[in-house]
Amino acid sequence: MNIITLENLSTAIANRIGIDIEEARRDAGFVLDIFGFDDRVIDNVLDPEDRQLFYILEEEGMLTTEREETTLYDGREWRTHYWQIKKETILRYADEAMPTNRTVMFGDRRAIDPISDNSDEHVYQQMDEDLWTRRMPE
Repeated sequence: MNIITLENLSTAIANRIGIDIEEARRDAGFVLDIFGFDDRVIDNVLDPEDRQLFYILEEEGMLTTEREETTLYDGREWRTHYWQIKKETILRYADEAMPTNRTVMFGDRRAIDPISDNSDEHVYQQMDEDLWTRRMPE
């Protein structure tokens, strides 16, 4: 039985998403507070703003979703959505030696020339070509 600590999840988030460790620690603390001692949590406990972090972690493979369907007495179907923590993936990401230089929103980090000309054409010319392609799951 694997146990995910605040340090494990913080390091995994920092390594995969490319944010500094302090911001990763705040996010990891929030996630662990939601999950508590369980591996699964019902989606209804999340506010829409908080759910965005869960979507990012799902995209990185650290969380997954599942649902259960139940038939009510009157014949209607009731669906319950859950978030499941993927401990092995988190531990693997936490063991990565160096953080990746990419972020979910901004792709590869690179030096960007100061923008002296802020015309649309100039701004778009400074962007990497792969910024326009959808990132495929690993």
